Amino acid sequence: MKPRESDAKGRAWALLLTTHATLVERIEAALGAADLPPLAWYDVLWELEKAEDGKMRMSELAERVVLSRSNLTRLADRLEKAKLLRRESCADDKRGAYCAITKAGLQMREKMWPVYREQIDLLFGAYLDVEEARTMTQVFEKILRAAKEVSPPN
Repeated sequence: MKPRESDAKGRAWALLLTTHATLVERIEAALGAADLPPLAWYDVLWELEKAEDGKMRMSELAERVVLSRSNLTRLADRLEKAKLLRRESCADDKRGAYCAITKAGLQMREKMWPVYREQIDLLFGAYLDVEEARTMTQVFEKILRAAKEVSPPN
């Protein structure tokens, strides 16, 4: 790769990370100001709400919300304590467990969405036209597909 090409790609990568961190920080602040739980709670509740029967294996949920299994376990403990999800045993795997969204979890996710949506519109959507959004989507989908095909280092 040519030095200028490498510099441009390195700058894009750095800006992606900085932008992501800044946007998440601002969204977290807006949720906190509205006396709502953190964004990670929303992500877990949303994935469960979309899942068949409102439940999902812990391992699959960890992949969907991009958390390690141990971080998801701690987060699930907090969500369960808040009565936003419940754990269910896996009939076919004694070591496995499901997380299932509760009615209170559905209500909390719905309560969080307007604040989250407003921040997405304010901080992200306002700066893109439809064509730019489509281009970004195509680029991120391409990168994500490729990343999932690469075996992690041992």
